Amino acid sequence: MALSKRLALDHLVEAFVQHQRRTRGLRNQTLQGYARIARLLIRNTLGEDPIDVGTLRPPDIDGFVRAMTGRYFPRSMKTVRSALRSLFRFLRTEGLCDERLEVAIPTVRNWRRATLPRGLSDDQLQAVLASFDDSTPCGRRDRAMVLCLSTLGLRPGEVAALELEDFDWRRGIVYLRARKTRRGATLPLPRDAGRAIVDYLRQERPKSSERRVFLQHLGCRKGVPISSGVVSAAVYRALKRTGIEAPIAGAYVFRHTVASRMVRKGTRLKEVADFLGHRCLDTTAIYSKLDVPALCEVALPWPEVTS
Repeated sequence: MALSKRLALDHLVEAFVQHQRRTRGLRNQTLQGYARIARLLIRNTLGEDPIDVGTLRPPDIDGFVRAMTGRYFPRSMKTVRSALRSLFRFLRTEGLCDERLEVAIPTVRNWRRATLPRGLSDDQLQAVLASFDDSTPCGRRDRAMVLCLSTLGLRPGEVAALELEDFDWRRGIVYLRARKTRRGATLPLPRDAGRAIVDYLRQERPKSSERRVFLQHLGCRKGVPISSGVVSAAVYRALKRTGIEAPIAGAYVFRHTVASRMVRKGTRLKEVADFLGHRCLDTTAIYSKLDVPALCEVALPWPEVTS
């Protein structure tokens, strides 16, 4: 696809996404994130269409990254920097930019395991689950989705991707076709989550030939499979209804809650990593901070201070 020097932002972003899909095989969710970051940078820096990305300069990049640092966690800034590097290499490949702008991306410090995992307390979790109203159009669906998050530790995209054939009701298990690791998994289906899903399927799910479990309920998109954004929106509404100031304002707060509970019950980190679908055990290591008895065993005695 030949691109001109001056073009519309939508045209540029679409070409960038297609290039990343074709050359790197990135997942749709990753591509959506890259597209969002590219739009923010270009629109905030270059203004309205038509745009000329050849006018981007290192100070523009530095200012943008520093502004984003105030909005994102340090770990999330790694994705921002990756998206920008990919964008600038794409622009240079297409002849739209001569400078190696990726060298202008400032480093964002991210001290590994510098914080504690942030989840909900048992009382907060019960308050969230009790906040769903089965008489509303999406009450049963949203409650079932949140139970999938809070008992199975699923990511929002994994909840949205569940299909009817993924459940073995006789054996009480659920199959995950593909996780972030690009490998599937088989997990035990908790009774509460299973009952909530069955209740949704029998009483609320729109009639549809779609095989996805969770569907849109309103408007012209009724019966269409949901996206991960719908899952996150359901979590946001539930937290807002209960007035809970969650440590993470999104669906991942339940994933941290599940992992924290498992560690406190004595589950080994390798088992927690397998359950959550972590590719690297190091990702799960942060939860070891919650195992206080084990930490007490390895702690060195504090020398007494004498005057």
